[in-house]
Amino acid sequence: MKIDVVTLFPKMFESPFAESMMKRAIDKKILELNLHDMRQWAWNDYGAVDDKPFGGNVGMLIRADVIAKALDEIKSKSLKVLKFKSQKSKIILTSARGKRLTQKNVEKWAKLDNLVIVCGHYEGFDQRVADYMVDEEVSIGDFVLTGGEIPAMLIVDAVTRLLPGVLGKDESSKVESFSKQEVGGKIRRVVEYPQYTRPRKFLGHSVPEVLLSGDPKKIKEWQREQIKI
Repeated sequence: MKIDVVTLFPKMFESPFAESMMKRAIDKKILELNLHDMRQWAWNDYGAVDDKPFGGNVGMLIRADVIAKALDEIKSKSLKVLKFKSQKSKIILTSARGKRLTQKNVEKWAKLDNLVIVCGHYEGFDQRVADYMVDEEVSIGDFVLTGGEIPAMLIVDAVTRLLPGVLGKDESSKVESFSKQEVGGKIRRVVEYPQYTRPRKFLGHSVPEVLLSGDPKKIKEWQREQIKI
């Protein structure tokens, strides 16, 4: 899978993606991650990508023409690199005004060939970016951050861990919180059951006896009872 991130601060991504499963995915070429400095499409010689909003509001907005140039160039390169006539791709804008990010979104995006994430900053974007240039506007919660870089990192991490070969066992990505499970004869998204390891007793708190019973049927029944819908 190929993921392109358009950001004013590409160096913010270096450390998080140089560790753990993200590094493994990149090293194994399961993920191709490209970080694009938004300023390379600046509208003047000083590297500016923003401008004052019409109407006299406080703050600065990222210009629509800057994002249009960025997306045109990235999409053109993606078509050449991936060599698909009908490319499965999507462009996402990180924004406090977007729809809440869910595991359902992540599962859909993990099936794409190319995902482009545009990181917001300042007071946001010219509205024409959201209206005409992207496929989805996404928020990670009802709060405001200084920029869209951290939301973009969360999206990349959540998508990448679902790609075949990234986790130790593909099965480990299926039996977990927010995955689809059959509960009461219906398929639901659930929060997984609690798990324990040694020592059996710690600070006066013991592991549930059923997990020490060695009875698979009772253990499975207990796990089903602990699942939260």
